Amino acid sequence: MRDNFVLSKLKNKTIKIFKNGKDNFYHRSIKRIRKLWTEAFLKRGDKVAATSRNIEAYKDLAEQYPDSFLPISLDITNREAVFEAVNKAKNYFGNLDVVINNAGYGVFGAVEEVGEKVTKDVFEANVFGTLWVTQAALPIFRAQGSGHVIQLSSVLGVWSLPTLGIYNATKFAVEGFSEALATEVKDFGIHVTMIEPNGYTTDFGGSSAVHGDAIPAYDALKSSLGEAEGLLPEDYGKPEATVPAILKLIDSENPPLRLFLGKVGLRKTERVYAEKLQVWNDWKEVSEAAHG
Repeated sequence: MRDNFVLSKLKNKTIKIFKNGKDNFYHRSIKRIRKLWTEAFLKRGDKVAATSRNIEAYKDLAEQYPDSFLPISLDITNREAVFEAVNKAKNYFGNLDVVINNAGYGVFGAVEEVGEKVTKDVFEANVFGTLWVTQAALPIFRAQGSGHVIQLSSVLGVWSLPTLGIYNATKFAVEGFSEALATEVKDFGIHVTMIEPNGYTTDFGGSSAVHGDAIPAYDALKSSLGEAEGLLPEDYGKPEATVPAILKLIDSENPPLRLFLGKVGLRKTERVYAEKLQVWNDWKEVSEAAHG
C-alpha cells in the first residue's frame, strides 16, 4: 500500500498525504484509516493534498471539497515526481504545514522465504518513498521556519515479529533516519513524529500484502503465530479511534518524537526493552573489555 498526504494550514493547516500503487502508504494497508483521517481534516477546514497512482479513488472527496482538497497522481518511488508533487501542493495552497508519510505495505514470510525482488520492492516503497517525500518537504519547511513531518511507522519498527522480518527491517530503517532527522532540523522549527500503531482491523494481511515463497520447515512456527502477543484478536484496535489522536498530534505545539497508537505498543515495548537491557548488562564485562 502506498499512500501519503500533506496538509496545508490545519484549521487551515495544509496537510499532504502520500499514496501510491501497491495500495496506500499507510500502516497495515490502512485504506480505511486514510479515509477517516482525510475526511476529519477536511471537515474541520484543513486543506489536504493526497497522492495516489489512481486519483479516481478520491473523486468523491474532490467533488465534496473542491477548494480544499487536491488529488495528485504520483508513483511515490519516483524521486523526481515526488519533489514535483510536494511543490505542486505547496504552490496550490500557498504553504505546507504537515506532511504525513503513510508509506507501508506488508510482506509476510520468514526471512529465508522472501526473495530479492520482493525485498527490493518493499524497501523502494516503505523506505525510499518515505525518504523522498521527507527530502522534498524539508526545503519548504526550512524556508517557512516551521513544519511537521509525520512518519507512519509501526510497533514493528520498535520490536519484531517472526515472519515479518523484512517488513520489520523497512520500519526500523524509517525509525533510524527519522530519529536522526529530528535532531538535524529542530533548530529550523521543524518537528518530526513517528506514529507507531499496533494492529488495526484493516486488510494488512489481505489484498495489500505480499507473501514470500513458503518453505515447509517454517509451517509449525506460522501455525503458532495466532497466539503471539500483538496478533491476538483483542490486540487489534478500531480505526475510528485513531481520529482524535491524529488531530491532537497535528495540533500540538510540542509534538512527541514517537507516538504509539493502540494498547499493545507501550505494554510490549516496556518488556522487550527490559529484556534487552538485561542482556546488555549480563554481557557488560565482555563489552567493556572489548573497548581496549
